[in-house]
Amino acid sequence: MEGLPEPLLLEIFKRINKTIDRNSLSLVSKYIHSMEREQRNFLRVGCGLHPAIEAFTSLCIRFPNLKKLEIVYSGWMSNLGKQLDNQGLLVLSSHCPSLSELTLSFCSFINDTGIGYLASCKKLKSFKLNFAPAISSNGILSLVVGCKNLNTLHLIRCMKVSSVEWLEYLGKLGTLENLVIKNCRGIGEDDLTKLGLGWRNLKYLEFEVDAYYRYPKVCDHISVDRWRKQEVSCDELKELSLMNCIIAPDRGLSFVLGKCRYLERLHLDMCIGVKDTDMVALSQNSKNLKYLSLHLPSQFLAPVLVNSPLQLTDDSLRALARGCNMLEVVELCFSDGEFPSFSCFTQDGILALIESCPIRELVLNSCCFFNDIGLAALCTAHLLERLELVKCQEISDEGIMLVMNFPCLNALKLCRCLGVTDDGLKPLVGSAKLESLIVEGCPQISEDGVVGTARSVCYKKDLAWLYYVA
Repeated sequence: MEGLPEPLLLEIFKRINKTIDRNSLSLVSKYIHSMEREQRNFLRVGCGLHPAIEAFTSLCIRFPNLKKLEIVYSGWMSNLGKQLDNQGLLVLSSHCPSLSELTLSFCSFINDTGIGYLASCKKLKSFKLNFAPAISSNGILSLVVGCKNLNTLHLIRCMKVSSVEWLEYLGKLGTLENLVIKNCRGIGEDDLTKLGLGWRNLKYLEFEVDAYYRYPKVCDHISVDRWRKQEVSCDELKELSLMNCIIAPDRGLSFVLGKCRYLERLHLDMCIGVKDTDMVALSQNSKNLKYLSLHLPSQFLAPVLVNSPLQLTDDSLRALARGCNMLEVVELCFSDGEFPSFSCFTQDGILALIESCPIRELVLNSCCFFNDIGLAALCTAHLLERLELVKCQEISDEGIMLVMNFPCLNALKLCRCLGVTDDGLKPLVGSAKLESLIVEGCPQISEDGVVGTARSVCYKKDLAWLYYVA
């Protein structure tokens, strides 16, 4: 091994991903140990560090060229020893000057003081926090002020982060490209307007509001008006994911959908206040849209959070059909049970998308209006490769038999569909039509009924959903 050229050894190291294998290889000789020490740029540590600070210090000294580090204490209990605390981040900032990506998960003993030490990591570009109960807005502000090259920031379940001076600073800095804020109770939808001109460089945004707790903030109309007057564009935004958000007229997020010229992926999950005019504006500006996922909330929830009962109709789907001719993946999920979805979509609207867009994947969840006639119309979808039907109770054996006529379909998933039986799948047996068939929770389909229907078959009988009462 020592006789091999250094470039070849480096290539070998790059192909070895498991830490235990790398450690074993480094024991072969001092030369390889030294080379591995210089080449190792990623570590993932957590409960196995004992004693924590001594073991972590040893690792930082051994791998001074460390670029990416994950500190994860998921599942930690006190009998596993102490967690890394602020002192650990001081050691990290002192011994690993090349650090560019840092993730802290379930680190309960790191607070603003520890985050302040990271301000000296001038090469830090990515910082991700997952459940950091002791870190507040002051710590985040000290980080973004010190790390001028930060382009990725993830804050997940950071309950003490409330004020958004750090967001304003990042907006002025103009380096942020990837922003994720999920279930941070002190940060509301309207706070995103504080990013200001920083929206121009943002490429990925994921924002999720805690569905069970809404911070009682009043809409900051001054910030919204300022953002609107600046005519800030979102031209660089490629992917937008919003969950449990209010997108009502004259709110910050209501201006975003019509400004994303190069948006490729859009996910709206249980968002209140989205209306046809929003989707029309999206279709007129986002010509590159390839992925659309809509999970629509109950119509009885919306009036509680917005002033008027706005609804999405087929006009939205028809506008998307006209304007987004690159759309390949569509997922539509509707609220079911006694609370119907907050939309007036019909089968005709869905078929308009199929007829005008190159849809390759279609997911319909709880579409009570989609029936065998709709499946018959899908036979004209020449590019459709994957179809997923969840809780579509109007689909029967007659409709499923039509799958044989779909030109390119090779993957089918049936989940919790009451009207489909073994008889509906019989034409597929031995036909070699499907590459993959997944059946989950369909009470009238047996395990024997799926045998031979596809090259790869997955069957689950779980019927607990039939008896579950929310």
